[in-house]
Amino acid sequence: MRRLPIYFLIDISESMVGEPIQQVEEGLATIIQALKTDPHALETVFVSIIVFAGQPKTLVPLQEIVSFYPPKFPIGSGTSLSKGLGHLMHELRTNIVKTTYEVKGDWKPIIFLFTDGVPTDDSKAAINEWKQNWSKAANLIAISFGNNTDAKLLSELTDTVLEFKNTNVQSYKEFFKWVTDSIKTSSISVENNTTGFELAKLDGETLSKINLEKLNTNNQSVDDNFVVLNGKCQNTKRPYLMKYRKTIVPSQFAGVELSTKSYKLVGAYQIDNSYFELADNTSFNNTVNSDELIGGPTCPCCGNQIAFAVCTCGKIHCIGEEEISSCPWCDNQGRYGTGGGGFDVNRTQG
Repeated sequence: MRRLPIYFLIDISESMVGEPIQQVEEGLATIIQALKTDPHALETVFVSIIVFAGQPKTLVPLQEIVSFYPPKFPIGSGTSLSKGLGHLMHELRTNIVKTTYEVKGDWKPIIFLFTDGVPTDDSKAAINEWKQNWSKAANLIAISFGNNTDAKLLSELTDTVLEFKNTNVQSYKEFFKWVTDSIKTSSISVENNTTGFELAKLDGETLSKINLEKLNTNNQSVDDNFVVLNGKCQNTKRPYLMKYRKTIVPSQFAGVELSTKSYKLVGAYQIDNSYFELADNTSFNNTVNSDELIGGPTCPCCGNQIAFAVCTCGKIHCIGEEEISSCPWCDNQGRYGTGGGGFDVNRTQG
């Protein structure tokens, strides 16, 4: 049987925490459920899920959809596109059956790349390797979740760079229906011995093709669209993330047009220790001033009213009404209070 391999390469960096990663989880489950009722897909489609943050990981190895069970997605630190691509290429070399005189190999793989930010590493070498070895041997669709992605960089991987306007729950449903329909049309195509790659029609509102000629390269090493802070619960010792979204407020001073950048709280989210396993091992030192951050959450792990207390070790944790608090990172104990003025705090790569 000739297989149509479908790979999902998914960004699980800190900026995806909260609704985006939850919607991706639910969306992938919806895709698989729909494909299990499609006779063409059942005959040909095999699916794999690879995630990447600072490190990559195969969540689901390539398998037929009848035995596929959608996984729970972790969150990791950083956005190492180079490691995600490298891991994908390793999986392709290992699992794709090539056509020989004796055997008809797999159909050309289809890869859906989902990302919502900018790479936090140098991806040039991995992109060059992709272009040399896989750009003609696989079909890659890069999808920007929102308009903050480095689409210029993605355009070096593929001519098919799309922007998904992830504005509400309904838009997520429409987007994943489009992915499902694209897989279905491709599976029909291979059975008819045509191209094996036919995307469903874009609606232009939820999902549209990006004009690659009007893009500028983004050279950031940190995703500045969000500020994400890593804390740990004093009571449960569980890690959590506090996510802030960038806002630009226009203003005037002495007749001069100005703009002020700040970050508004999106929410706080409990994560598990796989976050550290998926983090980049290289040192990273980047701070944000607390005056730029608007809002302070409660602890998502234990409900303490303050999730943003900073120990002398520089790490963040939650505090409650206890007189003496203990830092779950370094075990230092002390009394906490409030002070005037902002201070610098370590941020994640996003």
